[in-house]
Amino acid sequence: MLSIAERHKYILESLKKNGFIKVVDIAKDLDVTTVTIRKDLKFLEEKKLLFRTHGSASPGNPLASDIDVHLKEKMKKAEKERIAIAACKLIEENDSIIIASGSTVYTFAEQIKPKNHLNVVTASLKISMLLNNIDNIDVIQLGGLVRKSSFSVIGESTIKFFEDITCSKLFLGVDGIDIEYGITNSNIEEAHLNKKMIDASLRTIILADSSKFGKRGFGKICNLDQIDVIVTDSGISESMAKSIEEIGIELIIA
Repeated sequence: MLSIAERHKYILESLKKNGFIKVVDIAKDLDVTTVTIRKDLKFLEEKKLLFRTHGSASPGNPLASDIDVHLKEKMKKAEKERIAIAACKLIEENDSIIIASGSTVYTFAEQIKPKNHLNVVTASLKISMLLNNIDNIDVIQLGGLVRKSSFSVIGESTIKFFEDITCSKLFLGVDGIDIEYGITNSNIEEAHLNKKMIDASLRTIILADSSKFGKRGFGKICNLDQIDVIVTDSGISESMAKSIEEIGIELIIA
């Protein structure tokens, strides 16, 4: 049987490799009880070496914060561009799509080259201004209360618009992707709007860099089984990628 120090080493190495761990999996690997592993995780959290959640642990704080879009634009720029280029390949000729808000979907919008004609519905004022200058794209800008931190609109009038339309695809940026909890956003009102966007779309496509996995935002959007495609970068761990694909989600690694 492994010593306490050896168990701690195994736990930390597993976190580093996989990005998250489950109590039941580690207990099975080490042939000890889940009570023992929970005690180990409690000790390691007190040493600020990990963060505990229900039945699992992550190497960093799993709670996503609401960061101003101008700051987000400077983060993971190369990864976002690769994700954007890969996501643009999913747009079809004469398509009608919804683009949510956020720095990753804005980078996606920058890469769009329409095949014949394209209808775009968006909550983002920046995306509307960008795409309005491109031939063969008709932009439907949603109305509502402007969120200063994201330069996008929210509110009841925004939500009601989706009762009367259907689009082929939703391209959605998120703040957190958690295997057990689902897809989240750091703003509850924007999360409610994202739910309506999903209802109005035939396919939901998540654009998220690998740092979003294992994170949870304040507002839950949906469970993972409502997502069709996730486009991310090569920083995603093998175990996380496997878990995503086992759910039945198409995973595109850019």
